[in-house]
Amino acid sequence: MILPCLLVAPTDTMGRGVFTSESIPANTLVEISPVIVLSDGDRKLLDQTKLHDYIFEWGEDLQDCCMALGYIPLYNHSYSSNCEYEMDFDAHLISVKTVRDIEAGEELFINYNGDWDNNAPLWFDAL
Repeated sequence: MILPCLLVAPTDTMGRGVFTSESIPANTLVEISPVIVLSDGDRKLLDQTKLHDYIFEWGEDLQDCCMALGYIPLYNHSYSSNCEYEMDFDAHLISVKTVRDIEAGEELFINYNGDWDNNAPLWFDAL
């Protein structure tokens, strides 16, 4: 499930991102996408490729990884994100929900740390 108002478009500094063509209220579920779960061994191989930047740590111990389908891999990071994501390890799903009202034309961001308000440093220089 992806809200029909979401679209992928170029950004000024981050390649591509997920945007909305309509205003979206806070606490709105904007996407639910299946994931392909990969083993720790697969993760070590993927970490040597460009896909490293698009996979998510997965599982209760975060030793595995997953490749999310839908728009999930294209949400850019922000420490002041306007969305949060939730992982359902049993159902192999990731969902994205808004944490505040989002205006039409605005980019949707998630915090790659997992919690929308987590300011811990990442593996790259982030804003």
